[in-house]
Amino acid sequence: MNNYFTKKEKIRFKHVDYAGIVFYPRFLEMLNDLVEDWFEEALDRPFSKIHETNGIPTVDLKVQFKKAARLGENLTKKLWVITLGGASVNCGFRFEDEDGKTCLEGEVTLVNVAIAEDRNTIKSEAFNDIMKEKISKFIIRNS
Repeated sequence: MNNYFTKKEKIRFKHVDYAGIVFYPRFLEMLNDLVEDWFEEALDRPFSKIHETNGIPTVDLKVQFKKAARLGENLTKKLWVITLGGASVNCGFRFEDEDGKTCLEGEVTLVNVAIAEDRNTIKSEAFNDIMKEKISKFIIRNS
């Protein structure tokens, strides 16, 4: 099953540097937006609810910048699951321009954590079966 989570992103002035290309930290913000949208729209677990008692921090990130993205262009952002562990999920991602050329690609590993009421203790917590089932729908072996 090739079930990518896909979103469109228009490159705006706020994303670019003096040369008119996306400044690399903005790509990481776009990636975080993609993850946040995936959790809300596809997994029915919005960050506004997650962060009441839990979190989903990034613990590993691999990024390759393949091609500049320019002001005014539209990107297609894709996210899929490579592996699903008990409390972690390793996702692949790719941002493509309007011609389907890759601008950015990589992997991000997220860990489901429980946050103590006093906010001082954070501990990994296994995904429940419902979340595992929802996440599993996005597993793609060879993308």
